[in-house]
Parts: sequence; structure tokens; C-alpha cells
Amino acid sequence: MSTPLSIKIDRSSPIPLYHQVVQGIEGAIRDGSLASGTRLENEIELAQRLRLSRPTIRKAMDDLVQSGLLVRKRGVGTQVVSSQIRRHLELSSLNDDLERAGKKPSTSLLSFEHIPAPEQIQELLSLPKDVSVYHFTRLRSAGGSPLALMENWVRDDIVELDEKSLRAHGLYELLREAGVNFRLAQQRIGATIADGAQAEALDTEAGSALVTMQRTAVDDTGRNVETGSHVYRADAYSFEMTLVQR
Repeated sequence: MSTPLSIKIDRSSPIPLYHQVVQGIEGAIRDGSLASGTRLENEIELAQRLRLSRPTIRKAMDDLVQSGLLVRKRGVGTQVVSSQIRRHLELSSLNDDLERAGKKPSTSLLSFEHIPAPEQIQELLSLPKDVSVYHFTRLRSAGGSPLALMENWVRDDIVELDEKSLRAHGLYELLREAGVNFRLAQQRIGATIADGAQAEALDTEAGSALVTMQRTAVDDTGRNVETGSHVYRADAYSFEMTLVQR
């Protein structure tokens, strides 16, 4: 059974009509009104009810499909893919954010090694020559659904890590327990498309949109503690920021 959408259309607004439809559906997904798997009414019915043209509705639906919020299935119709987990830009871990959002995080440790730091990582962490790193890759899931692939390098002179602890706890939780007080981080957010290995791990299609994040965290003594390269399913995850006028 399809779900009728409650969308307010303001024909006097400078915002294009199709984008008002996009905003209405995005808002319903984010506030939980449209849950994952919900089937939407077809484009003809929606166009008639909102008194909009079918091409306008089609453009709105195309945008939402391309952004990963909706999917078209033959014989089923258009469905909501998932409600996104939104992460504010602050110095926190994904595990912390999922718990605050009421999700149930779980971790699969895909690889773990204790090695001398590669040259690039040695430079990023400003490591003394006698300091090695823990290098590991984890798959983080929320509510049983794969969400992120996370590759990290952590200096070994401030914490002892092992496979068991990384499966059971978030990285920042372990670092705080070891006495690390985080102060700031340099972070870069971008986008890419999933290759075959990423798609298989994240249970999505090759070529699907992914959000990328590279971060190097610094503690209150000025040490570069860890650096990581993470990818997230774009249909299930986004970053939020507040911009201030200077």
C-alpha cells in the first residue's frame, strides 16, 4: 500500500516547484514520517493531488533517487531507501554519534596490524622514528545495516590496542580511557563512488555514492594522535554544520 505525501506547495515562492517537492520528501524522511521501505504513491497520483505537472514530479523523484534517498523497483514502485544518520561537525566518534542518535552500533574488525609507520603516516602524525602504529580497518553498522568502512592509524606510544577491544569499543572511547584529551582535528569531507570491494562490504551497488572523510586528531599536548580515512553510504549518512557570519 502506498503512502500519500503531505507536501505544502507555495506557488508564490522563488523556490522551483520541483525543489519544493524534493524538500518536502527529504523533510518527511529525516523526521521519520517516511520510514525506510515506505512505498510512495505513483507520480501521476502525486501530480494530480498537488496540482503539478508530471514532468515536475518526475524531476523531483529523479533528484531524490540520484541522492540515494529513494529507489525505483520494477513491479513495486518508488520506495524510501533509509532515513539518514546526520552527524554534526564536531570532534566525536561515529560510535558516539550512533549511540546519541539511539542507533545500535556494531563493529566488524576486517584487518589489524602493528607495524612501523609508512612514510606518509609518519608525516601526518609527526611521529618520532621509534614510534610505530596500529593499522586497522573496521566495518561499522547501525541497527544491523552496514554504514561505514573505517581505516585508521594510531600511534602506539600512547595506547595499547588489540583486536578484542576494537571489536567491543569505539576508538575514541579507548583513547579517552588511555588518558587522551582531544583538543582539535583537521578534517576533510568529500565524495566518491563505491568500488567493488566497498560496495560488497557496505551492501550497496558498485558506483553508488559514498561520503568520504579524512581526519587527523590532536590532543591537548599537541600530539597528532590518530589519522583515519572513512567512507560512508551516502543514502544513510550526512554531515551537518552551522555557518557563522564573520
